[in-house]
Amino acid sequence: MIRTCAVLALAAALAACASRPVAPAEGHGAALAPTVAPPAPALPPDARARFLDDALAMLGHPYRYGGDTPAGFDCSGLVYFAAHEAGVDLPRTTGEQLRAGTPVAQGDLRPGDLVFMRFPHKSLHVGIMLGREHFLHAPASGQSVRVDSLTEPAFARAYLGARRPEFPAARSPR
Repeated sequence: MIRTCAVLALAAALAACASRPVAPAEGHGAALAPTVAPPAPALPPDARARFLDDALAMLGHPYRYGGDTPAGFDCSGLVYFAAHEAGVDLPRTTGEQLRAGTPVAQGDLRPGDLVFMRFPHKSLHVGIMLGREHFLHAPASGQSVRVDSLTEPAFARAYLGARRPEFPAARSPR
C-alpha cells in the first residue's frame, strides 16, 4: 500500500513537471491554456492490503494470552485485531476462524490467508500469510509477534490447513 501510494505520488509529480504553458502563437494575442487533467486521486487500499499492513504494524508487540490489542496479542487476537482494523468480519477465536472464509490448498496460499497449525502442547494456532512461505503470528507466552516460515520443521509438521477470509472489494473514490 505504501509503495503504491509512493508510485502514484511520483507519477503525479512527474506529470506536473512535464506540463508547461503554451506560448502565444505569433499574431494571436492570447495564449492557449494547456489541457492537463488533474491527477487521479489515489485509490483507497483494499481490505486485504489494509489487513496485512495493520497486522505487520504489530510486529514486535508482546504475546498475551487472551489479548487482542497492541498491549498484547494471542494468535487469534492478532488476526481479529488486524481484521477489525481493516473492516473485515472475522470471529475472535482460532476455532471459529478455522471455520470462516474459504478453504485454501497449501500450494495456493496468498498474502492475507490464514494458516492453521496444531502443536502437541497447544490445541490450535493461527498466523497470517505474508507471501511465499512466510507468515506473521503471535507465537507463545514470553515471545513477541514475529515472522516465521512454514518450511521450518516445527511449523511444517504442525500445519493443519488454511482459509481465505472474505475481503470486501475496494470502493472507487467519488
